[in-house]
Amino acid sequence: MNRSTPTPPTGTDAGLAAALRMAVGRLARRLRAQRPDSSLSLGQGSVLFALARHGKMTPGALADHEKVQPPSMTRIIAALEARGLVRRMRHPDDGRQQLVEITEEGSRLVAADQQRREAWLTRRLAELSQEDKEVLRRATEILDRLSQS
Repeated sequence: MNRSTPTPPTGTDAGLAAALRMAVGRLARRLRAQRPDSSLSLGQGSVLFALARHGKMTPGALADHEKVQPPSMTRIIAALEARGLVRRMRHPDDGRQQLVEITEEGSRLVAADQQRREAWLTRRLAELSQEDKEVLRRATEILDRLSQS
């Protein structure tokens, strides 16, 4: 049985918001399904990507970046550290602080994840017309602005 959710009308801002939420959610689920290591939670994966992108961070800075409470970040870091994907070290300027950095194994996992997801998305994009790709190029800029606000 094929039950598809009807697409809301996009003539209003509220309708566009609903349609965009559903489309982005479906795409996010499809991309998550491409993860090479599905044993990582989404929070753990997000922390690995943040460390790969931004370098060493304090647990507090990670918690702020990921919009989670410090005790939750402590649990995420501990789980990643137990798997050898991150390591903690003393902060060079403040002995009361620690820094968290991604390990080589964590970096390999992030690279494999990115490669697999981008390959899947590249195959999907190849199915589109040039006009659709141009629309997506522009939409990508807009979505990035929305995500930063």
